[in-house]
Amino acid sequence: MYVLSFESSCDETACAVLKMGDGVREVKSNIIASSVDIQALYGGVVPEIASRAHIEAISKITYEALDVAGLKISDIDLIAVTNGPGLIGALLVAVNFAKSLAFANNIPLVPVDHIKGHVAGNYLTHKTLEPPFLSLVVSGGHTSFFDVKSYTEFVEIASTRDDAVGECFDKVGRVMGLAYPGGAVVDKLAKEGDKHAISFPSPSINKETLDFSFSGLKTAVINYLNTKNQKGEEICREDVCASLTYSITESIKQKVQDALIKTGYNKIVLAGGVSANSHIREAIDSLCKKCGATFYAPELALCGDNAAMIGAQGYYEYLNGARASENLNAYPS
Repeated sequence: MYVLSFESSCDETACAVLKMGDGVREVKSNIIASSVDIQALYGGVVPEIASRAHIEAISKITYEALDVAGLKISDIDLIAVTNGPGLIGALLVAVNFAKSLAFANNIPLVPVDHIKGHVAGNYLTHKTLEPPFLSLVVSGGHTSFFDVKSYTEFVEIASTRDDAVGECFDKVGRVMGLAYPGGAVVDKLAKEGDKHAISFPSPSINKETLDFSFSGLKTAVINYLNTKNQKGEEICREDVCASLTYSITESIKQKVQDALIKTGYNKIVLAGGVSANSHIREAIDSLCKKCGATFYAPELALCGDNAAMIGAQGYYEYLNGARASENLNAYPS
């Protein structure tokens, strides 16, 4: 089965073609048009600008995705599209485009939850991975544990109570004047600093819950930076990034261990944009080697928002009976 998929939940306009079937999970094309350079001028995503960029790009990348895959629209068996969560104006671009394309060509249409899509990116990297398993989704808007009971049944068992881990990385990066998005730069600088140079609070709530809270950590780092600036003292950005990253990775590692024990799983699947963070990947991998669990993470190209992951999840939603009508809408949360 050939699946044409779309993703436009934030600032990436993406279209992909997948070949899916029994024992087959193949990405034929995965095209992404990003407006990150424009968003960088404002230090973050401006929803209206992102929506306009999606409108300008979506038709072009659809032709490109089909061309790279060597297919025509008549060869497509299924269309999948992200319909939430995300920026409502941005989501509506791909939802309406996919609806029009599907109904004009009499092709089944399937809506896909963005978070489930991130987890499904792992199916394309690890061809034999199957549920059930424990999943940790880390991104700019999410930090959540899921009990993934099947390809389509997810139960959230814990999350952040305020900011997400990606928001913490990006906001600290912005205050330090790092290039947008700050998370990737923080990851790089953290490798050059002393992780024990500064003591920052843990984002773990307590031992009775698997929840996180990143707002206090974010505030503590920003207060540290502001105090240094007010005193005219030099700031070692490498040490700040290393200490911040250490606080985050240690808490995540402990919560992953607790979650594995609580659920009884021996498989942990990392997903989301922040799954590209090398320190988080290394921390969980190290933990799994010590406790005998298997660690899965998507290849770097599938960590950020992309349409291939949406196509993978869309395929399993289709097998589970999901279908969308002309009334399909988007939802922001």
